[in-house]
Amino acid sequence: MRWMLAGWWGLVLISLSVADNKILQIKQKPRFYGVAVKSNVPIYCSSSRQHNSTVKWFKANKIGDEQTPLSTLIDDNIRFQMAYLYINNIQMRHSGVYYCKINETQGPGTEVKVFRPVVMEKALYRSNLKDGLIVFQGFLLAVFIAALLLRKQKLWERRDSEYEEPETDHIYEGLAIETCGGGLYEELSVYAQAEGAEAPWE
Repeated sequence: MRWMLAGWWGLVLISLSVADNKILQIKQKPRFYGVAVKSNVPIYCSSSRQHNSTVKWFKANKIGDEQTPLSTLIDDNIRFQMAYLYINNIQMRHSGVYYCKINETQGPGTEVKVFRPVVMEKALYRSNLKDGLIVFQGFLLAVFIAALLLRKQKLWERRDSEYEEPETDHIYEGLAIETCGGGLYEELSVYAQAEGAEAPWE
């Protein structure tokens, strides 16, 4: 009985190994490219078994997007050679994810990121321009705050001047008309004395 069970498990393991060999595994090399414009990019597609099947290539804008067969795209920069995909003089439009497919089995994909080379002169010019704009904005903000404070100060001064009390009392305050001998208003200046002097009617 034990030998029968051992033989049965052996047959199961053999059948599983044969089934695994039938599964086609596809690899793409490399899995990622980060290149500058006008570079040349090769992508290789390999399978777990040697065969003469045709390799088909597809492109998507990003992972999960709809894939478009490269054979339907008219692009002189892209060419195929057996299991290789070549992109010569690569441009910004070539950014995306490239998939190879063999016998309806698709590879994991190769992502290609294309960037423009940085020109130091332009980068420094943009940086200086940005710094200048920041300084100018700060200057305008300071002028606005100064103008606002000056306006408030003038309003405060005007309000204080409207409610300012006289520094000295009126010279005619407390003067009785009977003590002036019934004279005219112009003659009242005679009775205007300096502060602390004795009035003539006292």
